[in-house]
Amino acid sequence: MLQSRKRVRVLIVDDSATVRQTLAEVLAADPEIEVLGIASDPFVAAARIRDEVPDVITLDVEMPRMDGITFLRKLMAQHPIPVVMCSSLVEAGSETLLQALEAGAVDIILKPRIGVSDHLTEDRLHICEVVKGAAQARVGRRRDRAGTTAQDAGRKLTADAMLPPATTGAMARTTETVICIGASTGGTESLREVLEALPSDSPGIVIVQHMPEKFTASFARRLDSLCEMSVKEAEDGDTVLRGRVLIAPGNLHTMIERSGARYYVSVKDGPLVTRHRPSVDVLFRSAARAVGANAVGIIMTGMGDDGARGLAEMKNTGALTLAQDEASSIVFGMPKEAIARGGVDKIVPLHHIAQEIRRAAAR
Repeated sequence: MLQSRKRVRVLIVDDSATVRQTLAEVLAADPEIEVLGIASDPFVAAARIRDEVPDVITLDVEMPRMDGITFLRKLMAQHPIPVVMCSSLVEAGSETLLQALEAGAVDIILKPRIGVSDHLTEDRLHICEVVKGAAQARVGRRRDRAGTTAQDAGRKLTADAMLPPATTGAMARTTETVICIGASTGGTESLREVLEALPSDSPGIVIVQHMPEKFTASFARRLDSLCEMSVKEAEDGDTVLRGRVLIAPGNLHTMIERSGARYYVSVKDGPLVTRHRPSVDVLFRSAARAVGANAVGIIMTGMGDDGARGLAEMKNTGALTLAQDEASSIVFGMPKEAIARGGVDKIVPLHHIAQEIRRAAAR
């Protein structure tokens, strides 16, 4: 909670008057957020920033005079401010938004092309949470180089909504190690750094990165083009294999199951867990149940506490558990919660995570 701190000041940049008005109303209704101003394009925004610097900017992608990605790159190179991209829900735009995340945007708000006002109003809890999370993000100068429903948004369910807890010592050690990773705000680029450092024969990896529906497939394709390991969006029944990375699809939970010596993933719908779908807690609990001491659980940068309970459950069943350290996290929320719950064996900087995975594979 931000009760003892000043409110998060937000500048809304969007060429749609409807979006500007609706976002302003949604954000202003949260007592922890102040709408500093609105701007119809990046030139107006730049003039507004010269007068007063906001804590967070919400930024449209398609705008007149200068597109949002170009403005984002200029902003991050000259005057870094946490930016949340606001984009229409179209699959064709997912590559563009991945470029935005690479350029320094910390999160994404989706808006449909039709019924945008109603959608933003229904998604108000998620939007306010994203903006407050962005305000906590560490951003620095850059050089060029998730879904909710109105019914579930007010409740915060645990992984019990998807599967029961593991039994301690349920799985004996085998020769195959399975790596489970959870990340949220700041995770897209942090995951890229980890996966690029891993050789092609690394243990099978299953990842939950909080990301909207339709964007995880593009994210997986981008990683696949950069990494020695094979990377794909997880599909129901996919085998967890050495040399393969499976990315949980947006808006679906991904769980690990075991049949004999084979590990595979189950991808299915379900309620929001810790207000997320996919949920890191669901993945980690499934690993505790099916993989036990053969697993390695890693919690990385992100806001909130998704994954904290599940990582403790993995540790209790004999898994090695790691948390990204504060200095290298864009937002330290998820690792901090996991550490506070006693579920972390070792705290490591981002550039050491790949090394820890290689070390675990050699156990």
